[in-house]
Amino acid sequence: MIIWLTGGSSGLGMHTAQQLVKAGHIVVAGARSFHGDQQPGLFRLPLDVTDDAGAEAFAEQAMLLAGPPDALVQCAGILMLGSCEETRVDEYRRILETDFLGMVRMNSLVLPIMREKGKGRIIMFSSINGLLGIPFQSAYTAAKHAVEGYAECLSMECKPFGIEVCLIEPGDHRSGSDSYRYRSAGMTDASPYAAEFAKGTAVIHRDEQGGSDPDKLGRKIAKLLGRRHLPLRKRIASPDQRLAVALHRLLPGNLNSRILRSYYLGGKKTEAPAHSEGRNG
Repeated sequence: MIIWLTGGSSGLGMHTAQQLVKAGHIVVAGARSFHGDQQPGLFRLPLDVTDDAGAEAFAEQAMLLAGPPDALVQCAGILMLGSCEETRVDEYRRILETDFLGMVRMNSLVLPIMREKGKGRIIMFSSINGLLGIPFQSAYTAAKHAVEGYAECLSMECKPFGIEVCLIEPGDHRSGSDSYRYRSAGMTDASPYAAEFAKGTAVIHRDEQGGSDPDKLGRKIAKLLGRRHLPLRKRIASPDQRLAVALHRLLPGNLNSRILRSYYLGGKKTEAPAHSEGRNG
């Protein structure tokens, strides 16, 4: 199978690309840091999913090197940590451009190819954050919620053309890269949210460090692509994160918010000290 993959330089995208190659697929991986080198079964091409011309150039080169894709696996994403109040509109836009509109842009390039072939598979990485929100990840959460709704629409529209859509909803995995993790410019020591920001992001960092094996996730993606049909959603998360999603659906909103706030922030309002230092995850 010929697979085009975005976000292949680090994190879950890198591990997924590696496992797809091990499974015998030909992978054309894109990332901003790639410069056009080749390994057995793997082509690495420059790709900025926020840039129309760059995305088109990637698609043209991928067609020449490997041929039309049987599947597109979309892993590109960045994270912004900050309070809702102090995250600027341009910072929200930056996350949405990469994590959501980048997928839209790449899909628009492969859909005509897949329609002509009469088949194709599009896998988009969402997140547990696409199903529920947590403190100080509003930009990332908003982008992943957008991906969830968009994918439902895309799945229904593409069905007559033999194109399947699958959302991957990972929980915490040991794969984070600080080069793709940003803190809102407004989150300074003077922020009224500084103390709780430090608490919340410390929990986020701890959970990521103790997260699941990213290679195992990559193997599950490879196994999915070997199935006759794709599910619309595939949740790859620990039991406690699966439980959090179930409770989010079942419990009243205020109760669910109290539970999540207690987990990340200790449940009580914390006054920011005069010189507290926020930590990102």
